[in-house]
Amino acid sequence: MKILLDECVPWPMHRSLAGHECRTAQQCGWGGIKNGSLLQLAEKEFDLFITSDQNLRYQQNLAGRRIAILELSTNKLRRIESAAEMIQASVSAIKPGEFRHLEIP
Repeated sequence: MKILLDECVPWPMHRSLAGHECRTAQQCGWGGIKNGSLLQLAEKEFDLFITSDQNLRYQQNLAGRRIAILELSTNKLRRIESAAEMIQASVSAIKPGEFRHLEIP
């Protein structure tokens, strides 16, 4: 699966997503692009967008999107790393166009 990590998600979390192709918005040259435009760009190249932006679902119309979106409840690396199995399970289960919020303890 091709995964785009939002600017607010720490890059080291890609280590928890072995077997997937991960890139950041910055690596794609999309740093600073607002969410609506970023999602449009991402849909052309990626299967999944991972963010910790808690406002994305309220600021953007997510209906009809082809890209799956996984919203993490935190961007704290230690918490993300300790929830690696939970994140991996969510990534494996998410369907195209689905929005899923993942509450990380």
